[in-house]
Amino acid sequence: MKKELNANTLKAIAITAMTLDHIAWMLFPGYSRDWLPIVLHIIGRITCPVMCFFIAEGYHHTKNIAKYTGRLFAFAFLSHFAYVFFSSGSVDWKSFIPFYDGNFLNQTSVMWPLSWGLVMLRIADSGKISPAAKPLLIILVCLITFPSDWSCIASLCVLAFGTNRGNFRAQMLWMVFYVSLYCVVYFFALDKVYGILQMAVVAAIPILSMYNGQRGGNPRMNRILKWLFYIYYPLHLLIIGWIQIAMLPQ
Repeated sequence: MKKELNANTLKAIAITAMTLDHIAWMLFPGYSRDWLPIVLHIIGRITCPVMCFFIAEGYHHTKNIAKYTGRLFAFAFLSHFAYVFFSSGSVDWKSFIPFYDGNFLNQTSVMWPLSWGLVMLRIADSGKISPAAKPLLIILVCLITFPSDWSCIASLCVLAFGTNRGNFRAQMLWMVFYVSLYCVVYFFALDKVYGILQMAVVAAIPILSMYNGQRGGNPRMNRILKWLFYIYYPLHLLIIGWIQIAMLPQ
């Protein structure tokens, strides 16, 4: 198969799928069984694997890992407020404090476990951390990221993609394994149909297989798109959140 998709194209596919997914949550709140939201949510499952994949690629390509890590956590912080606002949980300022609503799952956005996934990769590759300490630190990161969207599974997928770079089959097998664990938790803790639906992440495999290893052909456009992809996530959540408020009965 000819690899024809660069990083910019794959990220554009991912954010389009994500937007459709979030629009479905807005128009069909809860765990709707109608065919349209189900289809849109299935399309949306493409997004997380692509995001995880390119966090791992960013780890490999970045010239300054400290700046890259700081940038991810800065956007994770901003995205938390946009995520809570989008989720209609922002009753007052205390709503933005994790666990304020008494729930445990989905307390913050996927940017949180994605950022910690980068930390996992740094732990795995560190020559300063003893081999015995590395699994313990990775388990600690799993605990820190568990109460977020996509939970610690997003972090573990970043780790799997990064540590198996160059072995696409191993990358995808680990992703399917980790997401299977997520499906089990979702199935029993949230919703059975939507738990099974999470396995639609396999739709990302043929798309990622077409990655040509290039960022894009235009350096100036690459710089613009780099920031657009960061900004788009919290921005589109805010816009959908405002639309939800405008749709409420007056």
